[in-house]
Amino acid sequence: MRILLAEDDKKLNESLTAQLISRGFIVDSCYDGEEALYYAVQNIHDVILLDRMLPGMEGTMILTKLRRQGISIPVLMITALGTLNDKVTGLNLGADDYLVKPFAFEELLARIQCVTRRSPILSQTELSTYCDISFDETSNTLTGPDGSCTCSKREGAMLEIFVKNGGQTLSRNTLLLKIWGPDSDVEEGNLDNYIYFVRRRLKAVGSRLKLRTIRGIGYCLLEESLEN
Repeated sequence: MRILLAEDDKKLNESLTAQLISRGFIVDSCYDGEEALYYAVQNIHDVILLDRMLPGMEGTMILTKLRRQGISIPVLMITALGTLNDKVTGLNLGADDYLVKPFAFEELLARIQCVTRRSPILSQTELSTYCDISFDETSNTLTGPDGSCTCSKREGAMLEIFVKNGGQTLSRNTLLLKIWGPDSDVEEGNLDNYIYFVRRRLKAVGSRLKLRTIRGIGYCLLEESLEN
């Protein structure tokens, strides 16, 4: 799961980032509102942790802009402003939850799990399935008719995206953004390498799914019988 953390308190930002990464999350962190909006409109994150009082642009303005653009990523506001009116305002603007500082990290984790379970764009479990395969995000394990195999972190990230979007064509740019992030200078040849690795994994577990190249666009995970 990829998280965007927008928090201007450097110590808190660094602490939360480290703790989230230790729990297996991919984290993009930033310290001001304009940078937060830049990341958020990429629409590549599974949840946004958004401080309300950010320099450059307040969290409420960022939230308003996202919802007006139709971006429905779950947003958990984290702020020291904890009056009833503050909470109601944030929720009315489109926040999915509201967490007042200071808070325990375990409560933050619970809130993240809660808002992502409610989100229609996310799976309700850590086990994603499509056709004859399943992918366990926790252990990075792919299972098919002929058994299971453990994947690398990048392979797992790519498999998760394809399994959750089975039958849909995903552009190369979408894959680069979701797997490597908006600030990465990764070469496109690396994407080709991981497409090859994923194809090998599918073959190793005996799946009838094929990762088809859609010329000029990207890739699509399809059943072999539906290729033509």
